[in-house]
Amino acid sequence: MITSSFQVAMLLSVLLSIAGLSWWVAPRVRTVEGFFRGQEPGYAPGVWTLTLSQVTTWIFARSLMNAALLGYFFGIAGTLAYAVYYGSFLTGWLIIDRLRFVQGYSNIQGFFSDRFGRLGVVCYNLLVSLRLLSEVFANLLVVGIVFGAAGSGAYNLAILAVAGITLLYSLKGGLSASLRTDVQQMLLLVAVLVVLLVMLVSHSQFDLPALVTSSPELVSPGWILLLVALLQVISYPLHDPVMMDRGFLADRRTTRKSFIQAFWISTAFIVLFGLLGVFAGLHRVGDEEMMATLQRLLGTPAIFLLGLALIVSAASTLDSTLSSASKLAIVDMGMGRVEPNRGRLAMLLFTLGGLLLVYFGTNDLYAAVAVSGTASLFLTPIIIFCIWMNRQVAQWSFLVNFLFAVGGSVVYFLETSGYLNWIGYWTGVEHDYSKLLLLTVFILSVGMISFWWGMQDE
Repeated sequence: MITSSFQVAMLLSVLLSIAGLSWWVAPRVRTVEGFFRGQEPGYAPGVWTLTLSQVTTWIFARSLMNAALLGYFFGIAGTLAYAVYYGSFLTGWLIIDRLRFVQGYSNIQGFFSDRFGRLGVVCYNLLVSLRLLSEVFANLLVVGIVFGAAGSGAYNLAILAVAGITLLYSLKGGLSASLRTDVQQMLLLVAVLVVLLVMLVSHSQFDLPALVTSSPELVSPGWILLLVALLQVISYPLHDPVMMDRGFLADRRTTRKSFIQAFWISTAFIVLFGLLGVFAGLHRVGDEEMMATLQRLLGTPAIFLLGLALIVSAASTLDSTLSSASKLAIVDMGMGRVEPNRGRLAMLLFTLGGLLLVYFGTNDLYAAVAVSGTASLFLTPIIIFCIWMNRQVAQWSFLVNFLFAVGGSVVYFLETSGYLNWIGYWTGVEHDYSKLLLLTVFILSVGMISFWWGMQDE
């Protein structure tokens, strides 16, 4: 994406500057509470610290790229579909509020252990581990794409630099470092977005009504994906340990306000960023790629700013992902003595795992993400029946629900990768999002029926 040596050097300089500031801002943490829970003596995260931390951890590089690409290919419907996933802040708050403040749990694993025993904990930990690993992989991959073609020197240098720099200051302060650095990274992202939006609205071809009406067909893939997002938005937050971890840091009022404010800020952020893709899609020529269209329309400075936004968002997501990975492995899964050095080792291993996926796995940005998102549908009946309704459900219902969700996610991956065409053969549906909608409805139907059938008398 970034082609000239000057642009690469500038972005690397900015990256090093951000790294230096992050290292300076990140506290050196030696306590268990500070490293794993972000609780330092004399410091408690307030509403805006939690809000900005939530927003930056969900405005990841992959999200910005996805919002723009969906807008580019499917118009405003594509961007709105992706924005619907940010309703997860509202459903996430409702989940946290019931689990923590009504039912009295101090973490998600405690709930699964009480309700479904060791089987429930293992299944949940497997899912969230996949989610965290996919975030490391996806964000590093986007960083590489920003700097050059896969395998090029700039591509490799950028991935290793972002991974190393983010790991370095994350090792220093754990979750405390993530909370502190998220705020300054968010402010930088806002500044970049404002400049990009000014460039967009001041363009001679900018036409707001055309952007709003850019998806006239109600059966377009963008609107179908929006339906999928509405169905998945209940389960999506519970399979994201980064969001869930931030729900256990502050009092009830602070937690509620931070989740609600993070919802509208991040949703607005995604929609506004996605408009860049919608604008480019309306003015593309032939088979032109999105970045080439934006460079032709807005010029090289816009491409540089876009690359900067992707790099900053990747770093802000990676440090949060690594802090949650360390807490998951050491505190929640009990894979070692609960001490910061064990958490640092877990961070290192997750970083290496993400790098292995980048260099020796798939180059498909959506592969692992699609699998974990579809598999997370097994959480929807659990949230409705066991968290919101507080009902006891038989363990066999959980197992049936889990197996169908994981099986459906594998089928979706194989279908979109071209290895299978079962859904197309039996239904005549060909587009990936239509297949995803059918799978989502099927998985949710099986889960809800099995939980209703397995619901135990109080």
